[in-house]
Amino acid sequence: MAATQTRESRSAEARALTQELFEQLAGQKPGTAGHERVRTALIEANLPLVRYVAARFRSRNEPMEDVVQVGTIGLINAIDRFDSERGVQFPTFAMPTIIGEIRRYFRDNVRTVHVPRRLHEMWVQVSSATEDLTTAFGRSPTTAEIAERLKLAEEDVLACIEAGRSYRATSLEAAQEREDGLPGLLDRLGYEDPELDGVEHRDLVRHLLVQLPEREQRILLLRYYRNLTQSQISAELGVSQMHVSRLLSRSFARLRAANRIEA
Repeated sequence: MAATQTRESRSAEARALTQELFEQLAGQKPGTAGHERVRTALIEANLPLVRYVAARFRSRNEPMEDVVQVGTIGLINAIDRFDSERGVQFPTFAMPTIIGEIRRYFRDNVRTVHVPRRLHEMWVQVSSATEDLTTAFGRSPTTAEIAERLKLAEEDVLACIEAGRSYRATSLEAAQEREDGLPGLLDRLGYEDPELDGVEHRDLVRHLLVQLPEREQRILLLRYYRNLTQSQISAELGVSQMHVSRLLSRSFARLRAANRIEA
């Protein structure tokens, strides 16, 4: 409980500091040293928000400092677009922008499949040799010719070529009519998972839940993730069922309001 109170205290202090800095920023003329100083202070004060968002992408096997750097770009964009007069808390406004920037980074700049560094470095050599030999021969070189040029085994060249394909994804709708008469990739996929529609909704709900007080978060989790009834929740928490019902109604109202603001 003490740790939770400490986190909430730090969060409240960060929000207060951010609000104060935005008020100072409004009084500075863009392009001046004072404006840049306050803007820099806003970026530094909200870097913990970037790190919090970046941690959600830890499983992507990309250096965390790169993800934080990309998220910081989203933070800066949010700071430049934020209007404090709209009555929206800055973290609520900034988080979708930071998440969107990081997702664009993974979509546009990161390999579709992670490959070992050794293969990646060899692929650069294979790619360069392929271009040189294509120019020299006036045609695409064979695997054996590339291997001879680089003094590599043909198996290594083939592995590098396969690794190079990780930089681009093939559309599921491409090559629907294959020359060998077999169905295309899209036709060979399994059934459509009905749970896929709920992925984005669950992600949004998790984001909104952290804005609620700890007790209301716990009640919602007990009700909709553990499927407990209101009477079971009241017994577990030691409060009346009527109080549980009131807290649920209040939580729903807050979540709906936050969702309308972000939309």
